[in-house]
Amino acid sequence: MPQFNTGDTAWVLASTALVLLMTPGLAFFYGGMVRAKNVLGMLMQNFAAIAVVSLVWVWVTYSLAFGPDWGGHGIIGTLHFFGLSHMNSPVPGYSPAQTIPPLVFMAFQMMFAIITPALITGSTADRLKFGAFVVFITVWSVIVYAPVAHWVFDPNGWLFKLGAEDFAGGTVVHINAGVAGLAVAMVVGRRKGWPKKAMQPHNVPFVLLGAGLLWFGWFGFNAGSALGANNLAANAFVNTNTATAAALIGWIVVEKLRDGKSTTLGAASGAVAGLVAITPACGYVNVVGATAIGLIAGAVTAMAVRLKFRLKLDDALDVGGVHFVGGVVGALLIGFFGTKAVGGINGVLHHGGWKLLGYQAVAVAAVAAYSFVVSWVLAKVIHRTMGFRIDEEQEEEGMDTALHAETAYELSPAFGSGMSQLFAATASSSAPAPPSAASASRPVPTGSDSPVAAGSEGSKA
Repeated sequence: MPQFNTGDTAWVLASTALVLLMTPGLAFFYGGMVRAKNVLGMLMQNFAAIAVVSLVWVWVTYSLAFGPDWGGHGIIGTLHFFGLSHMNSPVPGYSPAQTIPPLVFMAFQMMFAIITPALITGSTADRLKFGAFVVFITVWSVIVYAPVAHWVFDPNGWLFKLGAEDFAGGTVVHINAGVAGLAVAMVVGRRKGWPKKAMQPHNVPFVLLGAGLLWFGWFGFNAGSALGANNLAANAFVNTNTATAAALIGWIVVEKLRDGKSTTLGAASGAVAGLVAITPACGYVNVVGATAIGLIAGAVTAMAVRLKFRLKLDDALDVGGVHFVGGVVGALLIGFFGTKAVGGINGVLHHGGWKLLGYQAVAVAAVAAYSFVVSWVLAKVIHRTMGFRIDEEQEEEGMDTALHAETAYELSPAFGSGMSQLFAATASSSAPAPPSAASASRPVPTGSDSPVAAGSEGSKA
């Protein structure tokens, strides 16, 4: 084994812990947006993703994603690292510049593999069978996540060799999860009563807490992807914060102009949209590019979350509107704002021509098409065999008690029966809900793109 840089190793280990924190943050972000009777069900799915994917990753998917290329076509790795064997060997393709132990690289990449299927849970909120969900993410991690990670992240992958740029996972994580969430939502169908029945967020402070944890953890997600404590990591760190701030502003300005009010849910969702969009670009653009990407992503995703009503697709917490659309925006805008002064190659606005934009478009299309088709087929098989969705009685009762025999808010008698009745009413509320996925308070639009309620959708990551 060579001598590794202790500073780089320490930074990537710290970043690994930061990225792991993002999944509990996501659990709170999603949990606050659903009705009170489903909050534990959402948290359980996200925590289960940590456990399931961790085991699958160390045994199988790390090797398929980053093992020696099988057949030389850049499609999938071999099982050379199965069960973390041969971990004294350099990571293929990374060895010339590798300054951290391969085991540290494996652990860092594992956290990306964990949060990606966890993101899907927002599309299917309130209605998945827990056992079927576990089966889905186990298989999905192997047949969808591992190949896509190999294509894009591995230097031997076909998209990497083509020249497509994705610094920290805009295609691998966000486009991949966003389009998979849409595919699964199509298979399992709409929630009972959607879109007419009110399904507003039950705990907006949870949403803000989750968004804050995501923002914090995302510095490890993006700056840690430099794989060293260096100037590239510093650029990624600053760009991440800059784009997130700009996207928050972009989203709430759209809200103000469209609805007359800016909302806390909109601010949280705008921040997440900015984090999503800057993820592929943070190591390739300067602060001007980061600001522009953030503003554009915040505005575009604020409008995109309403498309589900036109499409009549119950993407409950707007995984498609924020992660898929935000990921596409960020990946494509590298083709305009990329600059070799930071990393990568020059885009259109830095006199680099249109070639990079073409590479980015190929990557977006390839990942989206593959993930959608395979995710839809996998979900369909599970739905036809073991059933992917809880029955109507369980859905009416709520996932917390029906699936897990627990409630999130078990009140002491000291609070009196009035408080218990209040929470019971919250759990099954049928009061008017917000008109879009981004707000629990804005006025209800009357156009064909808006039902009586947006549901638990507050807006979402």
